[in-house]
Amino acid sequence: MPPFAGSHPLSHGFSRNSIDSYSNIVTIDVGGQLFQTTKQTLKQSGSKSLLSEISGSDFDGSIPFIDRDPEMFSILLSLLRTGNLPSKAKSFDIQDLVFESQFYGVEHLLLNSQSNPSQFEPFDLEKSLILPLSGRDSPTAIATAQLGEVQVAHGCKITSFDWSLKRKSTILTQFAGIDSMLSLSANVVAVGATDFSGLQILDVSKGCVNETLNWENVTKSGSTVQGIGASRDLLFTSFESSRRNSNCIMVYDLNNDGFRPVAEIGHYEIFGAELDSAIPATKLSWISSHNLLMAAGSHSGPSGVRGNIRFWDIRSGSAVWEIKENVDCFSDCTVSDDLSAILKVGVHSGEVFISDLRNIGNENSWTCLGDQRKVTNGKKEGVGSKIESHGTQVFCSKGGNLELWSEVLIGSSIKDRVFRKNSIGRAKDSCGNKITHFTFGGNKMFVTRKDQQFVEVWQSSVRGF
Repeated sequence: MPPFAGSHPLSHGFSRNSIDSYSNIVTIDVGGQLFQTTKQTLKQSGSKSLLSEISGSDFDGSIPFIDRDPEMFSILLSLLRTGNLPSKAKSFDIQDLVFESQFYGVEHLLLNSQSNPSQFEPFDLEKSLILPLSGRDSPTAIATAQLGEVQVAHGCKITSFDWSLKRKSTILTQFAGIDSMLSLSANVVAVGATDFSGLQILDVSKGCVNETLNWENVTKSGSTVQGIGASRDLLFTSFESSRRNSNCIMVYDLNNDGFRPVAEIGHYEIFGAELDSAIPATKLSWISSHNLLMAAGSHSGPSGVRGNIRFWDIRSGSAVWEIKENVDCFSDCTVSDDLSAILKVGVHSGEVFISDLRNIGNENSWTCLGDQRKVTNGKKEGVGSKIESHGTQVFCSKGGNLELWSEVLIGSSIKDRVFRKNSIGRAKDSCGNKITHFTFGGNKMFVTRKDQQFVEVWQSSVRGF
């Protein structure tokens, strides 16, 4: 039996006349159960959806029949009315609701109610789900799309999960191991490795390579990928020659199907013992408020850990600010447009530092948010620590734990900025293996740990499905 008894599919056309020009009420029979709602409610589903078609069709006085599950329809109807799922939706598997929403053409509303970035609640995060990976390899890179789709690199494989985290697929790549990965869309990722030449643009839904991008260096050797970043329109890739005697950052046009190169910045040829020029950028972050690219890299040598953070003007190709890291070099760093700040975790102290972007160009710009005394204690308490910003919040990993740093608004001047540290998650969520990566997508945080073949999903206990 077709979805509509005694009728053709809606794509073949219902009459466009109103059921009753004086009535706003629509009655629908779903699986033998009658539902009444308004035309305005049905039109919330979108102009191309099944329900929107029904709201504008004439059935000559009869009630349209849909041969589907009435209980699931009642949940989706509640979603149309309020924008949220009712509590009884938790008795259903999310994948069943996804399939049903696809039939009615309202999956975008279900997605918006369950994985909207605006629903991210940092102070209420807890570990809610484990995403298992196939094989024995631990994750080496992780990337997320805006609405919560996630791709995980482990060994030579990439495993992808859709926004509901129920649909899973795994593809094989040409890499022995993947070190850098960036999501360009729900199904397309940029992938690179420090021991494999070229940046690959992969379609994970089809398991194919769309493009391979290389840097033509002076020595004509291969070019390995050290880091990847992106703005809304540009893709940034940090390359190092296979001979490790030159490096640069290539800029590509994301709006061009062929990823047309538009600029080459930070090109360094290494001569003798010039250590600073030998450090390729391993972290690239776009600062949209200043139209600058942050490029950071560090190196461990006989004299300790040294590094630099440069800020590049893409249009002029010049560095407008450079921070040289010699005393307590960053283990990791990030930039936040919302906080107008650069943040780092010190490799020696393990403490979080902030530098206000309104002080751009100033020397000695770091302010320690924690214990300043740890900076010179000679230990390396911050080795392997990661730091990322999400909105106005700053997350930092220390071993197997996560810290959350939040700004307390006291005054308007730079010197008045005060941050407070909070622990997140339940006690049983902490003290696991060392955290190797964490990132954000939709209303969730994704965490990977050393020697573990799965991904942890953290979200609000209220939002958990």
